Amino acid sequence: MNLPSADFLTQMTQPIDRVLAQVNRIILGKDHQIRLALSCLLAGGHLLIEDIPGVGKTTLAHALATTLGLNFQRIQFTSDLLPADIIGVSVYDREEASFKFHPGPIFTQVLLADEVNRATPKTQSALLEAMEERQVTTEGETRPLPEPFFVIATQNPSHQVGTFPLPESQLDRFLMRIQLGYPGPDAERALLQGSSRRDLLNRLEPCTGPAELASLRDGVTRVHAAPALIDYLQALIQHTRASTEFAGGLSPRAGLALLHAARAWALMDGRSEVLPEDVQAVIPGVVGHRLHAAGQHGRINGVDVAARLIAAVAIP
Repeated sequence: MNLPSADFLTQMTQPIDRVLAQVNRIILGKDHQIRLALSCLLAGGHLLIEDIPGVGKTTLAHALATTLGLNFQRIQFTSDLLPADIIGVSVYDREEASFKFHPGPIFTQVLLADEVNRATPKTQSALLEAMEERQVTTEGETRPLPEPFFVIATQNPSHQVGTFPLPESQLDRFLMRIQLGYPGPDAERALLQGSSRRDLLNRLEPCTGPAELASLRDGVTRVHAAPALIDYLQALIQHTRASTEFAGGLSPRAGLALLHAARAWALMDGRSEVLPEDVQAVIPGVVGHRLHAAGQHGRINGVDVAARLIAAVAIP
């Protein structure tokens, strides 16, 4: 396999660095989480941001969409939200004597599903086909979604009042789940003394566009994964299936997600080959929402999962 040239890697990393620098000026002190979020989108996946209210989940989604130059729609999920509020509805047009479809906010390039776990399971499931097939079917007709199409969903911790836990099938559609957490003291001081995040968002200018993003995503697919790296991935996956620590192991889709995310992480670092360290960097976000602790309800902390897997599986 011909590895990407140094010139090609430079062409890839320059726009990536611009995106990271701009988003880091909005979300302070969270460089690692921002890199995870961008690697998720470069890998073509959907992103779930889970944390308490007020730590910047919505701001991060908005900053990413604007910086990438993509159309952006936000849906505030509530208990009375209906699937038609997301997908759209047909309304009878008297002049044409026919029904005319009015597309919902899902017809956009970046959809922010804000507080997605406050909606009922019926409404949550309206996103399933869109996230997997990049299309929606309503009233017997299938309609394609814009390209690219990303869902960035935020959710509050499940112990908070008024939440409906996402079902397994919905969680598995998200390539990655991340948490932001509280800012460090220096970042919080800069936040308190600086400009309003809303004002900064309003002044943001795109650093890339859909065409350049498509090129970056193509670049991710060209990052080489050596046979030994695939051996390492398979060993990690097999460990989750054989270990008594987990109620169930990782699926083939989870394995692909881990590989795609690792390729994106390697490209962001300007490398043409995936290293085991790339896999280890993205493990918390990729597997933390896919694994149950055996004999327990609820999920395991993604960082804890990563530490266990990395310690248990040797690098070939």
